[in-house]
Formats: sequence, C-alpha cells, structure tokens
Amino acid sequence: MKKLLCIAALLTVSACASAPSATQADASAAIQAAQKSYQHAQSVDFAWRDTGKMIKKAKSMEGKGEYAAAVKLANKAKRQGQLAYQQYLAQQGASGPRMN
Repeated sequence: MKKLLCIAALLTVSACASAPSATQADASAAIQAAQKSYQHAQSVDFAWRDTGKMIKKAKSMEGKGEYAAAVKLANKAKRQGQLAYQQYLAQQGASGPRMN
C-alpha cells in the first residue's frame, strides 16, 4: 500500500514539474483581457479602485519576465472588471439610502 502511495505521489509531482509555465504571449493575452474587462467597467463609471493598479503591476511583471505571476494577477484584474460590471447591472434602479 505504501509503495502504491509513493508511486502515485511521484507521478503527481512529476506531472506538476513538467507542466508548461506561462509565456510572454500568455501574459500579454491575459493583460489585454484584463484591460478590456476594466474598460468595460469604466465605460459605465463603475470600475473598482485597485483594478487599474493590478493591471499596471501585471505589465511590470511581464516586463521583468515573471510571466506566470503576471498571468495570475491579470486574471484577477479581469475578474474584478467583470464583477464591477455585474455590480453595475445589479445596482440599476436601486435607490439611495433612506433617512427616516
């Protein structure tokens, strides 16, 4: 049983080690997608505060050759843009706070 678990663990580790890392093209594509999502949220004046900063940092990481980190951060920024736009749609027609 231990032998089987060791073999399974070894295969898992070797599969992870052979997984391709992100390339500059991957980082560029992720950053472009994040910018598009951010611009969509900006078009309705509902962009979140830190999304632009995240995109700027992802570009910096790409410039330093940190492609995997740039992709990860750009994907988070893209998701923030999407969520900001969803929030805009959800807030349509909502009235302000009531002061009783």
